[in-house]
Amino acid sequence: MRRLLVLSCLVALASAAPAAASEAFSDRNVRNPKLQVNGKGEALVTYTRADGSPRRVLIWGAVNARHPSSDVPQVRFKHDYAGGWGKYRKLTWRTFRNACRPYDGPPLPYLVTACKAPDGSYWALQRWQRTQALLGFDPWLPEHTAWELHVSHWTGPLAQLEVSTNWTYGGGHQGVFGRLTYLGQPVHGFGSSPTGNPKDRYSRNVYIDTFDSVYGAGWRRESGILTHRPTGTFCHSFVPQRPFPGYPTRAMRPAAPGKKYRVTVMGPGVTPVVAWEGAGLGRFDPARDGELNRLFDRVMAGDAICAPER
Repeated sequence: MRRLLVLSCLVALASAAPAAASEAFSDRNVRNPKLQVNGKGEALVTYTRADGSPRRVLIWGAVNARHPSSDVPQVRFKHDYAGGWGKYRKLTWRTFRNACRPYDGPPLPYLVTACKAPDGSYWALQRWQRTQALLGFDPWLPEHTAWELHVSHWTGPLAQLEVSTNWTYGGGHQGVFGRLTYLGQPVHGFGSSPTGNPKDRYSRNVYIDTFDSVYGAGWRRESGILTHRPTGTFCHSFVPQRPFPGYPTRAMRPAAPGKKYRVTVMGPGVTPVVAWEGAGLGRFDPARDGELNRLFDRVMAGDAICAPER
């Protein structure tokens, strides 16, 4: 058990810091967001800031995502928070011609609005509480209740988030494992700081929530873990864990398996946020455990970090 707890804490500590959110706006808790797209590959996003002031953001310069590369930077948007003044030296938002058609793309979680551009590509806005406190703690910092607005621009398939529940450590605990891929290739970064901050924009944190657990009723954030290089895989066990430095208490938190689980991750590059939701596991079932272990072996092949959580 002591080894299990140490491993779990190491995994959680590596996720304590949030990932860089290249698709999220700098403003939080915005109201009345609206999306317009013209025929030049530009989007205009307007909203009201938390202080009541209006903001108009011109966005351009990126679509889809690159596969992980240590030599070529990931794609990223250019933002003009002055509504076009920075790019054109005029208030483009006043004459912006919206040419976006109704959205007919794949379903998206946390969707605010989406549309189809004249060139056939898609744009979307998603709203999500990404920076919640981990280990089921009630919020004590403003960031823990902040709603982020994410913008995306893509063509073709979305990133694929494969997730399964499983029993871990001899059937004594529950966990989740999975893999993030894009166009058939693993999504991962090339390093992180000792506290888990990604060192590049290829990295993606997977955020794991548990529902109706010992933390309380409803959804609570359990953890956030980076996908692993080079497999794009990840795993997490719901075991007792000690809170991180800076949390309200360092007392051990109990294992928090729930009635169901949710996994959310930003797609690579400027592609949309994707999510998975599934039911929790009941009493340990050896036959089903065997099936899940075979799935684990297939999905998690090559991931030495997660091998102990099979």
